[in-house]
Amino acid sequence: MRPKLALSTDTSSANGFDRHWRAVLMITMALTAVRMVALFATPLELYPDEAQYWLWSRTLDWGYYSKPPVVAWLIWATTSIGGDAEPWVRFSAPLLHAITTFCVYGIGRRLYGPSTGFAAAALYLLMPAVQLSSVVAATDAPLLMFLSLALLAYVELPAGDHRRRLWLAAGFGAATGLAFLSKYAAVYGLIGLALHLALSKPARTVWTLKSAGLAALAFLVILAPNLAWNAAHGFSTVQHTAANAAWGGRQLFNFGELGEFLASQFGVFGPIPFAVLIGGAAVLAARRRLEPADVLLLCFALPAVLIVTGQAFISRANANWSGAGYAPGVILAAAWLVRWRARWWLMGALALQAAVAAVFLACVLQPSFAETIGLSNAFKRAKGWEQMTEAMANRALREPPKSLSAVAVNDRFLFNAAAYYGRDYFGRNGEPPLKMWVREAHPQNQAETVAPLTAADGGRVLAVSLEQVFIEEMKADFRATSDEEIVSIRLDNKRKRKAELFIAEGFDPAPRDPVTGKPIPRRP
Repeated sequence: MRPKLALSTDTSSANGFDRHWRAVLMITMALTAVRMVALFATPLELYPDEAQYWLWSRTLDWGYYSKPPVVAWLIWATTSIGGDAEPWVRFSAPLLHAITTFCVYGIGRRLYGPSTGFAAAALYLLMPAVQLSSVVAATDAPLLMFLSLALLAYVELPAGDHRRRLWLAAGFGAATGLAFLSKYAAVYGLIGLALHLALSKPARTVWTLKSAGLAALAFLVILAPNLAWNAAHGFSTVQHTAANAAWGGRQLFNFGELGEFLASQFGVFGPIPFAVLIGGAAVLAARRRLEPADVLLLCFALPAVLIVTGQAFISRANANWSGAGYAPGVILAAAWLVRWRARWWLMGALALQAAVAAVFLACVLQPSFAETIGLSNAFKRAKGWEQMTEAMANRALREPPKSLSAVAVNDRFLFNAAAYYGRDYFGRNGEPPLKMWVREAHPQNQAETVAPLTAADGGRVLAVSLEQVFIEEMKADFRATSDEEIVSIRLDNKRKRKAELFIAEGFDPAPRDPVTGKPIPRRP
C-alpha cells in the first residue's frame, strides 16, 4: 500500500537533553576541538581561493565577483579577533560544521527518533567531505549550516502551534536567504521545498497564507541587498556561476566525466552511506515502501545529486557541487540503516570514515606523511605560495628604490596568494603595488577586475609568469623586456612550482580580438 506523503506528526521535541543528545554534544565538541588544534598546528598554507576570500574580506560588501558575501564576512569576523594568520582565516569552518551536526541530529530526531538522529549526526561529523571542509575557508560550510537550519525549521512546522509556526516560517525564510548569501547552490533547497509541497498534501496544509508570506518576506529582505549588488555589477556573480557549468567550448556528453563524478560521490559522502542512499531510494521507491519522512528528505537530497550528475555528463562537475544534499542525504542513509537493523553496516561506515578522518588529520598535521602514503598531490595547492611571494619581493628589492611601478603577475592563483603572503610588502612604504596582467579584452576574474595592470602602472614592472603560462603574450604587451630569471619552489619529493621573472618596460598592450577577446599578434 502506497504511504501518504506527509510531514511527520511525531510530537516529541527535537530539543531536550536525552542520552543521545548528550552523546552528540560530547562527540561534536571533542572532534571540533581536534579540528581547531589542527588549524593552528598545520604547516599548510592558504590555497589561492582561500587567499582570494581573505582579500575580499578586507572590503566588506554585499557580493563579490564569483561568490556571494558570507564567506568574506566570516573571515572578516574571525580575523578581526585573532589577526590575519591562516588559522584565523579558517577559524569559522569547524564551528559551522559543529552547528550543522546539531541540526542533523535535530532533524533526524524529529523525523525518526533519537537513535536515527545520533547515527545521522555521527555519519555527518565523519563524512569525508566534512573533514576537508572543516579545515578550509570556503563557501560550503556556511551553505550546509544555513540549509540545515532551514530544513530543521521546516520539519518542526507541523508540531508547532499557530504562533510558533509563524516564527518557524520566518526562520525558514531567513535561513534560506542566508544560504543564498553563502552559495547560490542554495537553490536546491527551494527545489526540494517545491517538490515536497507538490507531492504532499498534508505538507501543504501546514502552511497558511500568513506563514508563507512571512517566510517569503524574510527570504527577500535578506537576499535583496545581494540582488541589488548583482544588478549594479552586471550580475557578475550569476554570470560566473553560469560560466562554471561550461556548456560552451567543451565536448558535450562525457561518460568519463560522469563516471568520475559518481565515483567522487562515494569518496566525499562515504562509500557505505552513499550506496545506501542511492540503492535504498531506488529499491524502496520501486516497492512503494517509502515513508512520509523518507519522501521529505529525498525531495531535499536528490535534486542536487541528480542535477549535478546531469551536469557532469553534459560537461563537467566538481565533487562538492552536490553538497546541498549532504545533510538530508546522510539523515536518510542513517534512518534506513537503523530501520533495516543493519547495525554492522552502520558501525562499518562509522569505522571506515573515522579511519579516513584520522589519516586526513595526520596529513594535515604532517604533510610529509601524505608523501609517504602517496597523497601529496592532494595538498600541493596549499604549499609553496609563501616562498614564491618571498622570491618575488626579494627580486623587486634588488631594483633601485622606487624604480618599479608595479609587480605584475599573469595568473589569478598567484595574484591571490601573493596578495595574502605579500600583504606587508606590496604597495606598502613606497614599494610597488601588485597588479594583474589582463590577457583578454574584458576581465575574467576578480583580480583582473579590481587590480588590472594599466599604462599608468606599466612604466617599469617586475613581471611574473607562473609555469610559463602566456609568457610570450605577456611580453608582447611591453616595448622592452629583460631576460628571464627562473624561480623554482619544491612542493614535495616529486613536484615543483616554477615562475619566470623579468623586467618589462613600456606597457602597451596589443589589441584584443573583439570576438574571442584574445591578443592579436602585432605585425612585424
